[in-house]
Parts: sequence; C-alpha cells; structure tokens
Amino acid sequence: MPDSGSQTLLYSARPTIRVDGTVQQLLAEQDLVSLLVEESTLGLFRCEANFRNWGPVSGGTSDYVYFDHQVLDFGKAFSVEFGPPGATGPIFAGRITGIEASYPSARIPEILVLAEDRLQDLRMERHTRSFENLGDADVIRQIASQNGLTAQVDVDGPIYKVLVQLNQSDLAFLRERVAAIGAELWIDNRTLYVQARSRRDAGQVSLTYGQDLLEFSVLADLSQQRSSVSVTGWSVSDKAAITAQADQGVLGNELAGLSGGSTILAQALTQHQDTVARATPFVQEEAQSMAQARYCARARGFVRGTGVVDGNIKVRVGANLSLSGLGPFFEGSYYVTRARHSFTLQDGWRTTFDAERPGIGV
Repeated sequence: MPDSGSQTLLYSARPTIRVDGTVQQLLAEQDLVSLLVEESTLGLFRCEANFRNWGPVSGGTSDYVYFDHQVLDFGKAFSVEFGPPGATGPIFAGRITGIEASYPSARIPEILVLAEDRLQDLRMERHTRSFENLGDADVIRQIASQNGLTAQVDVDGPIYKVLVQLNQSDLAFLRERVAAIGAELWIDNRTLYVQARSRRDAGQVSLTYGQDLLEFSVLADLSQQRSSVSVTGWSVSDKAAITAQADQGVLGNELAGLSGGSTILAQALTQHQDTVARATPFVQEEAQSMAQARYCARARGFVRGTGVVDGNIKVRVGANLSLSGLGPFFEGSYYVTRARHSFTLQDGWRTTFDAERPGIGV
C-alpha cells in the first residue's frame, strides 16, 4: 500500500492512461478518483475509470472538463498500464463503450468511463447457423476471421458432424464451445487466443502470507465434487447407445501430490457419480470429450480462494500462484481464474484475485 505521507510513492502507484494512444497525464495524475480492471476465464476484460469532471477551462472560468469530446468519447481506444516509472506494464486495452455522469451532493461532479476489450464486438449480434464436419479449432478460426481477428488456437477435441449456433452471439457460442472442451479464451489487441486449460501458462508468481500476500481466504467444499462424470446418448451412425466416463485420472499431473476432491469424497462420505444425458445424437469421441471437460470443471473448483496483494501485473488469469505460509492444507500452487486491479486514493494500487485447485495438502 502506498504511504499516504509520501507523494512519490502515491504517484508511482497511479496508472498510466492512454486515450487513442496518447498518454493523458492530467487525467491520471490530477482527476483520477478510482479505477478497476477485471479479467476472468470467460474473456472480455472490462475497465471502469472514475474522474473528477469539474475544473478550470478556457476563459479563466470553471466548468465541466470532459464533456467536449476532446479527451473522452465513445469508441476511443482506452488503455491502462501500472508499475513504477520506467517499468510499467499493460493490464488493459480496449475501447470506451459507456460514459456515466455523477453529481454528488458533497463532492464535485464526476465522470465514469466504461471500456471493454475487442471481444465486445463478438457479443453485439446474434446468429443462427451450422458448421459441418469441423472441429472446434476450425470453427473458432472461422468466427475469428469473420470478425476481423487472427486466431491462435491450441485445443483438442473431436470433429463434429454438425455444430449449431442457435440465436447466440459469437461470444456466447465461443464460450460454450471452449467450456465443452476444457479450454479458455481471451484477446490481445486483434488476436483471439483459445487454449486448453491444462496447457495455459501465464507465468509463475510466489506469494507469502504475512509478507506480499496481504489477505487470503480459502474453502475446500465437497458439495459439488463427484467421483466420476458419465455422459450418455445415442449414435445415429452406429445405431447404438453411447456412454463415456471421466474420473480423477483425467487431471493428469494437476494434483501433483494433493488429495483430490473425488478421493476425499469417497473417504469422508461415499462415492457419487454424475450422469449427463445428451438429447441430440453425437459420437463416442464427442461424449468422451464432454465427460472429461465436465469432470475437470468440477474437480478444479474443489479448493477456491480469494486473495489481496499490493498491485502486481503478474497476477493475471492463467498464472500459477505458489502460496506459502498457509499451513499444509492450503499452501502450494493455485490457478488464477479472476484478477481485479484497482486504484483508489485511499489504498493506491491493489490486486485482488480468485484462484482454484483440485486438491488439498496431504
């Protein structure tokens, strides 16, 4: 936390803000009241930035500062960087999509800027269409190209006879597809990234409770855990019923010596299976992929925690946190599923994160 008595430390904690590529020093250093940048495994980063909107204008009078479209306006590129002078790093790049005015009774007027990254384009229109004899990677690349994006795709999955996008936005459809194969999506400038969760690596960060890990709360919960997940349905080509099953073995090395939720469920209570019945026809490979993705989604959420650190751009979705000082149950590696970078005049720059893992320490 910045020392409120040190102006140098206070200003090093302030972000660098660019509008249409130009650094707006007064916007960040004089008028910024608060800022929030949030990212999650669903993609579509968002930013909320609140500024004072009253001060000196031309002619020597005071008036509203940011209602002239010169600095803040719809559609303008808006980016945020954090870090000490000479070593800042980007945490958000998008466009202004909303402007809100506030007229409080005890403070000067304020203006709130809402911005989203370029995945925003993919949620503006709904489509109904089908994709035939394609895998998810091919479908993702096709949708990215139609939206003027380049796609970097690293996923596994079957070839589908037919995939249907039914009255969905492209973003909703892509989120559905990546969830079905245990992957995640995000965007950087005009490149759409889709990668299997098991292979995503946004870096490593070590944090210690009582030092750089300021706060942490964590819950290991058996209520959503299952011993296995089965997917059943019907294959038209084979004219036969299909059953696919996934259990703790599909996690591979993600447990890394931890005791998984399925194991503890069987020891503490009893084994429980989850069965998903698919109404539409599909093939064995598709059923197996679905069973694995659904099991992993449950298992990875067995242990979930929320933490707070002083501002750190390395704490981001996809990063692996090595947390120490928490005792044998809960210290070790966690996967970041949500990161929020915030700035306030009271606390300076803080980073809050949600993280999860599939087991507890033995």
